[in-house]
Amino acid sequence: MEGELSILGKKLSFPDPLSAREDGLLAIGGDLKADRLLLAYREGIFPWSVNPITWWSPDPRSILPLESFHVPRRIERIIRQGRFEVTWNQDFEGVMRGCAKPRRDQSGTWISSLFIKAYGELHHLGHAHSIECRREGKLVGGVYGVAVGGLFAGESMFHEESNASSVALVTLLETCRSAGYVLFDTQMATLHTRRFGAIDIPREEYLKRLRAALEICPTPLPLRKIPSALRRI
Repeated sequence: MEGELSILGKKLSFPDPLSAREDGLLAIGGDLKADRLLLAYREGIFPWSVNPITWWSPDPRSILPLESFHVPRRIERIIRQGRFEVTWNQDFEGVMRGCAKPRRDQSGTWISSLFIKAYGELHHLGHAHSIECRREGKLVGGVYGVAVGGLFAGESMFHEESNASSVALVTLLETCRSAGYVLFDTQMATLHTRRFGAIDIPREEYLKRLRAALEICPTPLPLRKIPSALRRI
């Protein structure tokens, strides 16, 4: 049975994520200010559209287990070859704009200019991060997401050259694991994330893991260049 949909106002709060509808939709409205976004991630909630802003907490929830994610052999080989220059946080907006471009099987995108501005503020505050893949200086792929405590919430990825987003994702996963993160959220699994070992867990289990992750203070993520040891995953 579907839960009751909440309409958010100016008050900085969310309904219980366990009260979300069957499709995962929890609430409509509010804003995308940094304090509301950070509260959402701390409570297991994320936004997914504007006009109106919608807030979600799906059941089941998809995660990539940091202790056991899978790296396809092809991607391992590409990383060893050093096909791409991989960096952290050098072009956060560029990665978001790359992710905002419509896919071949999509007519539009949920990453609007409002999202780019809002997550850009999280990036400025040190909570949102990007990994860029370049070829001959050109940005050809990347991934971005939000870090809170021991949680990293992967938001979106893109590629303009084959395997660039996969290299970025694997580098991100390995860096998060090495830094002491314990929960990597992928919200809802795709065929692509399944390749890397994404699994579905009940929402209640996700919220339990989230509470534990928020108690952790991992090593700060890299600000610019990827440490050389992580280029040889």
